[in-house]
Amino acid sequence: MTTSIKPELLCIVGPTGSGKSGLAINVALELAKSGIKAEIVNADSMQFYRGMDIGTAKVPVAERSGIQHHMLDWLDIAEENTAARYQVEARKVISDLIEQGILPIVVGGSMLYIAALINTFEFPGRDEALRAQLEQDLIDLGPVAMHKRLELLDETAASRIEPQNGRRIVRALEIVMITGEPFAASLPDQFESFLPVLEIGLNSAREHLVERLAQRVRDMWSSGLVDEVKGLVGKGIRDSKTASQAIGYSQALASIDGRLTEEEAITETILLTQRYARRQMSWFRRDPRIHWFDYQAEDLVKEVMELVISSLQLPGKVG
Repeated sequence: MTTSIKPELLCIVGPTGSGKSGLAINVALELAKSGIKAEIVNADSMQFYRGMDIGTAKVPVAERSGIQHHMLDWLDIAEENTAARYQVEARKVISDLIEQGILPIVVGGSMLYIAALINTFEFPGRDEALRAQLEQDLIDLGPVAMHKRLELLDETAASRIEPQNGRRIVRALEIVMITGEPFAASLPDQFESFLPVLEIGLNSAREHLVERLAQRVRDMWSSGLVDEVKGLVGKGIRDSKTASQAIGYSQALASIDGRLTEEEAITETILLTQRYARRQMSWFRRDPRIHWFDYQAEDLVKEVMELVISSLQLPGKVG
């Protein structure tokens, strides 16, 4: 199978825990054998933050096989980020790589960030006064009440946002009130790429992923996630609207504060991670450009590389 237009970048997507980062490194290594230099552009929104390593499954430098990674560790814990800002910064990186003759490989599972990066899309503007009022309303009323307000204005948007995700609820309300259109209408077009792209998706049997994610969370705790979070308290994680709400980090903070036992924190993290994976797949399944592969396949790298080589119109086969 080939793409009709030779891609200028690759994009590897899929649910959390599906092995995207490992595959990206292997693809870059295989491409090097064909004389193609490739580098990785991160699209996992929590891996942007310095110090958030264990709970985001960030690949350690020693395990990156010498492949350059971009858009990792570019934000302090206390910094806020948006998909609009990421779009600007990551596209700069991609443009620079292409100019140098380097193939960018975008890797991650943050749905809106990936869509904003690879699709033709311009973000709606902001209204600082309106945003300030909505954020105050969030403090006064709480996320559930704000979610109900959004439901009255845009039922579809409300159905796609968790009632506890105050940050996204506020942004959705802001867009609806600025544009007078449904929030969904302002989301990136899932089907129009800003550059020719080859999208590769990883998934497998749901039962396997569910257990894999549960074990992954347990491994994070045993690898020192709580100590990692304790070390981030002094750097402002409690005050960060983004980092403090990340799955795993929020639960670790609750455990540190005595609001959850360690086992309760682990259980809640497992459930939220599994729920997030379902939302990711619901989002990615709508994109007809994605070529899906089973992450359990014995010859996964070979299968993916056959598609990549064909799409890039390179000679030779993967051994």
